[in-house]
Amino acid sequence: MTIHIGAKHGQIAETVLMPGDPYRAKWAAENFLDGAELVNQIRGMLGFTGMWKGNRVTIQGSGMGMPSLSIYVNELIRDHNAQTLIRIGSCGAMQAHVSIRDIIIAMTASTITSPSSGILREVNFAPCADWGLLSAAVKSAAGKGSKTHVGGIYSSDVFYAERPDLDEQMVRHGILGVEMEAAELYTLAARHRRRALAVLTVSDHLQTGEALPSEDREKTFGDMVEIALEAAFA
Repeated sequence: MTIHIGAKHGQIAETVLMPGDPYRAKWAAENFLDGAELVNQIRGMLGFTGMWKGNRVTIQGSGMGMPSLSIYVNELIRDHNAQTLIRIGSCGAMQAHVSIRDIIIAMTASTITSPSSGILREVNFAPCADWGLLSAAVKSAAGKGSKTHVGGIYSSDVFYAERPDLDEQMVRHGILGVEMEAAELYTLAARHRRRALAVLTVSDHLQTGEALPSEDREKTFGDMVEIALEAAFA
């Protein structure tokens, strides 16, 4: 048990999927894991451990933003020996060729600042995904016929951004989408020599203003969970 994770020793699996929303963690556990057990509910940040095709998996909510995710990832790695951590969440598309419901598999994650910035100081560290996980996720997505994009994303430290000039530069430099957590996940994984990946569903589009209807999100989220699980155990 840690300050933010109430699980006892041995209740967290070595493979952890991390949606931002704790209720998405609950939904994913109920729909994809056999024998899912609630192992954390401190501050309402739900976590479940169960089995997927004979493999032990924990699905733990991370909250919104890099500071929140950093707390959970640090505790999962240092106190619960998590080895593989995969973010599963939504993102906003930034390129015209990326559409609503598409899957983005993040090769790199750029950011202005993160909780790790104080350690890295003047270094513009380039956090990236684990290659084995990334290539397995691409293969899984192709097998499902999912329209998939692989490349760089931007992890913002604000949700209500007021920097259209920054968005323009992200688009100009080929950034596929924007979310709020992956850059810190990749940085922590590099620091602790763990495997990390972000598999994201496009829920809205910054250029067109389109948004995925709420009733359609569950199915698309399900595809993303399957891709993450298959990549973890490829």
